[in-house]
Amino acid sequence: MGVFAAFVVLMALTASNERRLSALRGRSYEDWVLDCIGLFFQGIVIPILQITAVYQLYRYLLPSFSGCLSVHPIAAVFLSFVFVDYVYYWNHRLLHSRWFWPVHMVHHTSTEMNVLSTSRNTLWTSFLIVYLWVHALFIYLLQEPTWYIAGVSLTCALDLWRHSAIAPKPKSLLYRLLSVLLILPQDHAWHHATASDRANYGANFKFWDKLHGTYYHCENPPDSLGVKTDLTLIEKLVWPLGF
Repeated sequence: MGVFAAFVVLMALTASNERRLSALRGRSYEDWVLDCIGLFFQGIVIPILQITAVYQLYRYLLPSFSGCLSVHPIAAVFLSFVFVDYVYYWNHRLLHSRWFWPVHMVHHTSTEMNVLSTSRNTLWTSFLIVYLWVHALFIYLLQEPTWYIAGVSLTCALDLWRHSAIAPKPKSLLYRLLSVLLILPQDHAWHHATASDRANYGANFKFWDKLHGTYYHCENPPDSLGVKTDLTLIEKLVWPLGF
């Protein structure tokens, strides 16, 4: 519910600005279809798969481990919001390798920062992202997964914000407070830059990028966003591999 509220707020803020509203109105039919299907798949289909098929898979593979972990609520949030974030950092770098880039590239076809494009992906890309498997595993293992799920929801809300054009102004108090730790929309815009997409892989935190030398900081936005491709809409959704 919190994630949906974050989406609604971000869309309202997007529509409240004339320039952003104009960009929204100028989106192509293909952009709308690709992004709406992506949001539906990531926001509804994948969570259902996690709590049904993947959860049942762990019940079959690990029948004696259901609810075996009893941790403090703070530790549960740490697991989902910090530990899994580091795992995702490496997962994201792998998606940018030459083996997986043809699949992940679809996510980088958006030419603007827009909350609608957060989940733009080939439909089966989600099966290559750790969230589907790791979140279901911890929900299965934890005796009380409520706080773990709260951390997951916060990550999802930040993911929507990170892909949006709703960014704090550089040198503002909010910017100074948040930029110490979090990947901001400005940071993620450089990850989606046409000229360079080999930086700022982190989801929640920027210290993974700083630790491994992949962080790029610039207060000015990139000249252009997104990669060009000749793929059709169906190819982007189903088979972007070109063979």
